[in-house]
Amino acid sequence: MNTDEALPDVAVPPGELAADAAAAGSAQPEVMEITSVEDMARQLAETRLREQDYWDRLVRAQAEFDNYKKRVEKDLQNAHKYALERFARELLAVIDSLELGIQASNASQPEVEKLREGMELTLRQLTAAFEKFGIQVIDPLGDKFNPDLHQAMAAQPADDVEPNTVIKVFQKGYSLNDRLLRPAMVIIAQQAAASRIDQQA
Repeated sequence: MNTDEALPDVAVPPGELAADAAAAGSAQPEVMEITSVEDMARQLAETRLREQDYWDRLVRAQAEFDNYKKRVEKDLQNAHKYALERFARELLAVIDSLELGIQASNASQPEVEKLREGMELTLRQLTAAFEKFGIQVIDPLGDKFNPDLHQAMAAQPADDVEPNTVIKVFQKGYSLNDRLLRPAMVIIAQQAAASRIDQQA
């Protein structure tokens, strides 16, 4: 067969050409949709908001934990400082009895004087033991009346001191590490009637 001979023309229907072109087009790689700058900015803003929310929650949780830790530490400190409170209250009656006994022993007989000396020594030892454990005596004679530490039993006119000055202590008060165990029972000075009349005039 002579290869130089022209090949016969073959007519191709137009429909087949269109189908081939479509098939060739489908073989191309798919083009992914590109997110717009506005969408990216919105997603970034949402991410930052979530991040800030998580951070705020973490800060609040840390603050709550710190407050809880401080409360626990304070409770433990108070438990150590005031563990003797009930015991100290019971001993106040002992001190009161000693002081009353000393006040009552005014006789000059040798036996009574020895008893008084022994009671005074016991009172000093007990007071020293109290101070060692943070128990302080509140003896406000001559001081200004303090409602946080004193309990006024009565008021009496007095010209030689300023009003609201403690002029008599019925019963001493006591505190434990600055916490009041018992207020001091006192009488306070009241402005004399003559002075009030002079001021009014």
